Amino acid sequence: MSERNDRQFEYVLRTVEERGVRFVQMWFTDVLGSLKSFAVTPAELENAFAEGMTFDGSAIDGFSRHIESDMLAQPDPDTFELLPWRSDESVARMFCNIANLDGNPYLGDPRNVLRANLDIARQAGYQFFASADLEYFYFADADPSRPPKPLDSSSFFDLSAADSAGDLRRRTIGYLEALGIPVRYSHHEEAPSQQEIDLRYTDALTMADSVMTSRLVVKEVAMERNVYATFMPKPIAGVQGSGMHTHLSLFSGEQNAFFDANDPYALSPIAKSFLAGILRHARETTAITNQWVNSYKRLVAGYEAPVFVSWARYNRSALVRVPMPKKGKDSSTRIEYRAPDPACNPYLAYAVLLAAGLKGIEQGYELPPELTENLYDMTPAQAAKGGHVLLPGSLSEAVDEMEKSELVHAALGEHLFEWFIKNKRAEWTAYKTHVSQFELDRYLPSL
Repeated sequence: MSERNDRQFEYVLRTVEERGVRFVQMWFTDVLGSLKSFAVTPAELENAFAEGMTFDGSAIDGFSRHIESDMLAQPDPDTFELLPWRSDESVARMFCNIANLDGNPYLGDPRNVLRANLDIARQAGYQFFASADLEYFYFADADPSRPPKPLDSSSFFDLSAADSAGDLRRRTIGYLEALGIPVRYSHHEEAPSQQEIDLRYTDALTMADSVMTSRLVVKEVAMERNVYATFMPKPIAGVQGSGMHTHLSLFSGEQNAFFDANDPYALSPIAKSFLAGILRHARETTAITNQWVNSYKRLVAGYEAPVFVSWARYNRSALVRVPMPKKGKDSSTRIEYRAPDPACNPYLAYAVLLAAGLKGIEQGYELPPELTENLYDMTPAQAAKGGHVLLPGSLSEAVDEMEKSELVHAALGEHLFEWFIKNKRAEWTAYKTHVSQFELDRYLPSL
């Protein structure tokens, strides 16, 4: 055990004692990115650090089978934080890495999958950094028997005296900062009652933990005010859906490996090959970055979501945007991948995007020309005629692309790869065989 880990363990144990913490929640995610938790008392903490805590993995989607169900949750002391909304009693949380009983990392754990891909990047001399722009909606309630009821009719950047959502955002940011998650800014988004909170850049593992935490905090704050928050990609027809624009870069030591002062785009050869890898493998990775049937109600033309595989500096119809860094801010050189939605599993999304980018660097992929046309003004047929490749148009098509992908298979590992495909095939079958209210309204009176 390293000296740093010893110090962090001591910090956790001392804080628990000094702050009178009664319970420590052990957090982890299943394959689909649902947050899971069980609580231990302070008396169990030393044992948890030394040996891990045993739990039944067969009860977690995508984890072990019943014949090999026992697993270990190994808490990461670097993620220890007190939960600011638990005013009645002191409760803390730590994210866990999941291990087999022999102590080896369990490869069906999404956090371990990301860590394994980060290790590959580290061996190549890179650190992977990310940030996330989280969009979501507030509604009066979560009753699926009636249409969602927004809290307001405001639009992009609107500010009004009756901005109840603004109060919710401010309270959310207060909780996030108390949890050690810095926020760059927040604002009202385009659609009624739609919000955005942008998290500050950090290493990809910390960012994935922060996304998981932020989704819970947003919902907790909403519940305090008797409203409902949702990260569903497209909860209302006819308006923009919710995305999770994701900013990515590689660092080599203290230097941003994406920056080149002599390039007209300020992009290094490494950045261009990384970006080329993201583009070439975009169709294969879309099932991970957009994993629900509903995700593809957002990825349609006309609602500011990307539909075609393309890149540009200023053109927001492109799948990947290259924001120009501020003068003297070379370290902020990055690419912005615009396809993911906030309901994805961030550990898996970052893992496959990193794998695609590293493949581009390894193979020396050539970056295609920058997009100069506005694809939002084109029909799919016109864009296809111009050589623009479409992202998958449905979950079924995305899973078909993923199933053929050696890159995604290698990035996720066989167990998780096969389970994910099986689960998504079942979701598509359930959706395909469901008779919707749309069909009843449209066809029952006339057919």
